[in-house]
Amino acid sequence: MLEGLLPTDATHFMRVHAPERDARRIADLIAESFDPAEVAVANFEQPDGDWAVEAYAGSAFDPELLRDLVVAAAGEAYAAHVEFGALQEKDWIAASLEGLAPVRVGPFHVHGSHDRARVPVNGIGIEIEAALAFGTGHHGTTQGCLAAIVDEARRRRPRRVLDVGTGTGVLAIAAARLFRIPVMAGDIDAVAVRTARDNSRANASGAFVHTVLAPGVDAGPLRAAAPYDLILANILLPPLKRLARSLRPLLAPGGRLVLSGLLTSHASAALAAYRTQGLVLVRRRDIEGWTTLTLAVAEKERKAALPPT
Repeated sequence: MLEGLLPTDATHFMRVHAPERDARRIADLIAESFDPAEVAVANFEQPDGDWAVEAYAGSAFDPELLRDLVVAAAGEAYAAHVEFGALQEKDWIAASLEGLAPVRVGPFHVHGSHDRARVPVNGIGIEIEAALAFGTGHHGTTQGCLAAIVDEARRRRPRRVLDVGTGTGVLAIAAARLFRIPVMAGDIDAVAVRTARDNSRANASGAFVHTVLAPGVDAGPLRAAAPYDLILANILLPPLKRLARSLRPLLAPGGRLVLSGLLTSHASAALAAYRTQGLVLVRRRDIEGWTTLTLAVAEKERKAALPPT
């Protein structure tokens, strides 16, 4: 798993070895505790069957805090063996993606340029390279959202899609490639907006994906394109809770809202925030300790909104 992409100012790393279960806990807690643009986290199996957790950062590198997080996630025994070091000058962004096999979810194959030839002829290849924005497709949150897009394709063909917190644009690209419809992709980070725009053009979806620099969903272009039949919000619990009231009016009748970026322990809190807006759970996916929720308007709310006959 690669949580985010390596920050450009990365100068130091942390490494600790642990069994798989503890390694995942350590990686999840570190990922939850830092901005993914400042600290990147990876956990992976080693040839001897043990697992390693690595964190990379620059100005945000805090050895004491990282050690405390290891203690909180797995105990003092592992914290005693945490290794810290300085990064050597090299193309470590590209190196971080070496060995990451393409991710397949339904027809989607998310891959780097080194695996371009591995995409089957009948697959939808989405090529995402190293960048400053989150989203290589290898994280459980992204996989859950891709699966939700596949669910929507089985249900119907949406007319408009919104991707909130687009990052690298992988979800917007997936929806555009599968449905061939307009997709609005917003992000609060200008780097993410540029990255998503470049990636959509490189993946033959530039004519469909419209990127917008926007905090939340109040930007004029995002609201003007509403209502949306499918809204994807792969961010984190606090902003998801803040957006509940703003997202509900953007959802078209019969539409679906997909929430992700949630630790499994946070899913109930997110669902509670959206239930107050008249939404109900349609499907839940748990992938590697992360949860993706698909929501719809409750039947009684939908009927109340229908015009009189």
